[in-house]
Parts: sequence; structure tokens; C-alpha cells
Amino acid sequence: MGESDLTAPSGAEPLYRWTPATAGEPAPIVLLLGATGYIGGRLLPRLLNAGYRVRVLTRRPERARGFAASDAVEVVQGDATDPGAVRRAMDGVSHVYHLVHSMTGNRDFRRLDRAIAHNVAAAAAAAGVRRLVYLGGLTPRTGPLSAHLASRREVGAILQRSGVPVLVLQAGVVIGSGSASFEMIRHLTEVLPVMPAPRWVRNRIQPIAIRDVLHYLLRALHLDEDVRGVYDVGGPDVLRYDQMMNGYARLARLPRRRIWALPVLTPRLASHWVGLVTPVPSSLARPLVESLQHDCVMHDHRIDRVIAPPPGGLTPYREAVALALGRIGVDRVETSWVDATVARAPSDPLPSDPEWAGRVVFTDVRVVETTASREDLWRVITGIGGENGWYSTPLLWALRGWGDRLSGGVGLQRGRRSRSTLRVGDAIDFWRVEVCDPGRLLRLRAEMRLPGLAWLDLSCETGPSTRYRQRAVFFPRGLSGRLYWFAVTPFHGLVFSGMARRIVTLAEGRRGR
Repeated sequence: MGESDLTAPSGAEPLYRWTPATAGEPAPIVLLLGATGYIGGRLLPRLLNAGYRVRVLTRRPERARGFAASDAVEVVQGDATDPGAVRRAMDGVSHVYHLVHSMTGNRDFRRLDRAIAHNVAAAAAAAGVRRLVYLGGLTPRTGPLSAHLASRREVGAILQRSGVPVLVLQAGVVIGSGSASFEMIRHLTEVLPVMPAPRWVRNRIQPIAIRDVLHYLLRALHLDEDVRGVYDVGGPDVLRYDQMMNGYARLARLPRRRIWALPVLTPRLASHWVGLVTPVPSSLARPLVESLQHDCVMHDHRIDRVIAPPPGGLTPYREAVALALGRIGVDRVETSWVDATVARAPSDPLPSDPEWAGRVVFTDVRVVETTASREDLWRVITGIGGENGWYSTPLLWALRGWGDRLSGGVGLQRGRRSRSTLRVGDAIDFWRVEVCDPGRLLRLRAEMRLPGLAWLDLSCETGPSTRYRQRAVFFPRGLSGRLYWFAVTPFHGLVFSGMARRIVTLAEGRRGR
């Protein structure tokens, strides 16, 4: 079974399906806030498969459409911090999922989460929403909370004061292919046979499989309106973090890892350590690390009285890891923290050529004629990045990636969600897919630290013969941006020309395959 087979889009269980009370009754509209996030992106197709109509609110509509192309999905463009946009999105909605979290190192994240919660609470009350579901995190009953856990608890409290029936689910560490927590465990375990670690590796944690999280979220739509309040959800195992790492090592057939608990590693130092060793940047690692400062386990099992466990029971940790590894092995990772976490991206897409008038812009264009078919050329283009690399000068790409990482950027370690498929919004190392027009154009937007904004176009052109066209575009910011472009221009002859030639060579080598 796959890691979320119980709720897979290809075959919804009757347990989750909406059934009309009377003939001809239209399906309810569910507002999904956070549809492009790790969990929201998995919940969306399952809601559709269960018979619901889904509305999403997003600043970038093309990203939401990349997650689920369906007439039953209505995309409202807007920002959750805008009360007017939230009210428009809430109109006519029966149920709301609030899956928005500011998992960054931004100092204003708590204010941002609070503002969004107030907007959602007010709009839900005004619209007469029948049910609001919020997903938070397991928290200790006593002692100080990390800033992010405190924020999640505050958001839940704000939503509960709305007067709307609110169900707050406090989940443990989520284990699934592509989840930030799982990727942190995976890379720490695979890279480091011996690891110095903070004392929190001895704290107790109650992880939960992604498919069990989806089970609770889907079943929440079927509850009576008098069911409300805060409920803990977690898997059947309570483990220490070092046990979780060695459990992964056994399943991945790695030697047992030696982990030394040190009292000197603060959350800030630990997050920087994680940021260097794993693809998870320190800005995201820090809230994850801070949430492990105390035991995070279920305090009660009241959830069992309102939502029965999934058929077959909750997923043990080792099975959840095995399912996640299976998904990665067959290249079927549905969503990833990589695609849900945007790093310093411009809010607007690449301007069209006429809009460049009056603006300073630098370009590097390479065009190569090829005997390859458009289909073979496109397959090579869409395989770029991740394990395949960037088709030229790997040392220079690696140095650029490490330079970005050391300066606080995302670097090249993020990889990509899938080895074989791309969609708008996917991350590819330190780029983001902005346009994916099959057989024609792949446009990548830079998310590395730059003194300006940058894009990379990889396109197929047909005429008397097939042509590969590659264009780098850079809008500099101030003098530093201009100096940066002139400094890297000598390397473009190696990097960009080599990339163009290699892509064409690989495409021509695919003929007859």
C-alpha cells in the first residue's frame, strides 16, 4: 500500500465521501486555506474525490492549478492577510480548513499568523460557516512554549472565539515523503554516522503518518456541529528523536548511528547545523528544532470518541517510514516542503518584453540547432536539476550553491519533488517553476540570494528543424546588481554554453529509445 492509499485520489473510501441528503442537492463548497502547502496539496485532490467542491485562496493562482486541475476547484486570487479577500473567498462556503502557518525565521511571523487568524475568524462568523478545522501541533501542558508552538496555540484560540464550530487538531511530527520533518530525519541519518546533537534528542515525540493526518482532516467534515474544541492526534508510537533516526537507519539498511547529546547546542546553533547538513534551510529548521525542546506527546485520546482511527488502525512509525521511502523509490512524491516553502521570490512573474522598456536588464541567450525531436528535447529539459544536475560545470554549480547556502539562501540541496515530472510551483534546487508549457517552455525563477531578480528560460522551437533556445534574464538592483552581473559574465561562457550543448547532445542521444 502507498503512504496515503486509504485516502488516495484514485479511489475514495465511502468513509470520506459526501452523500447528498436529497436528490439534486449540490455538493458543499469547502474553502481550503493553505492549498499549496505540504498537507493542503494532498488534501485538495482527496476532497474532490470525496465529492466536495473546493475553493482556494492564493496569491499565485497558477500554483494552485498545478496541484489539481479540475472544474470543481475554484481559485480566488488574494492574500489571507487581506480581510476583503478572505470575505470574498468565504462567501457561500460550508466548511473551512485553516492550514496556513508561517514556518519561517521572520520575526513578524507571529503578528502575521495572528492577523490571518482574525481575518478567518471574522469572515467565517459572518458567512455562517458550519465547521472550521485548524491543524496545529502537539504542545506540552506545562513550561514555556517555542515561539512557533505558542503562535499555533494562539491561532487556535482566536479561531475558537469566532463562534463558529471549530475543531483544532494538534498533530505530532508528520512522517511522509516530502515532509520537512521526515527529510530532516532522513538526511541527518544518511549523512552523519556519528552526530553531536542537542539534549532534545532524548525528549519523547509522538510522530504521526501523513495518511493518518489526512484521515482526521477528512473525517472532520462529517462531525456534528456540537463537536468542537482542541484534540490531540498522534501515531501509536512514542519515541525519542534518536530512536526515530536509528529506526530510519534500520529501514534504510544503514549502520546504527551514534548520537551524542550535548548541552551546548542551542536551538539557533542546532538549526544552522541542520541547515548545513540537510536540504532543510535553517529558517525552517529552527521552528522544527524549537518544537522538540519538550516532550510532545498526546495528553489524552479524546479524539477516539469523535473520530474513529482509520481502518486497520493508526500507522506505526516504522511503517510510515517504509511507506515514505517506497514513494520516493518509485518517484511518486505528491507534495513536498520544498514546493510549499518559497524563498525570497519576487511577487510578480517575469515581465513581457515590451515592459522592459526603460528598465536595466541583462540577458544571455543561447540557440542550438538539433536533430532531436521536440519530445526528446523536452524530456531532457524537464529532467534538469536535482540528481541530474545542471548539465554543465558541476563544480561551478556546486560552488554557487554552497555560496548561496552559506549566505543564508536555499542552495542546491533542495533537489526536486519528482525526478520525472514538473508542475508550476515546483522547486528545482534554488529555482522555482514559474511556467511549464509542455513541449514548449520551462521558465524558472531564481530563489538564490541575488542583488536583483533572475529567470532562466529553456524552450523548444520548431521550424525547418528543432531548435533549443536558452535565455537567462537578470534585472539588477542598484550598483551591486550591475557589478554582480559583470563579475559572473566570464563564467557564462562555461556554464550556459556548456548547458545548451549538453542538453542538445543528451536529446539527440535519446533517438530510438
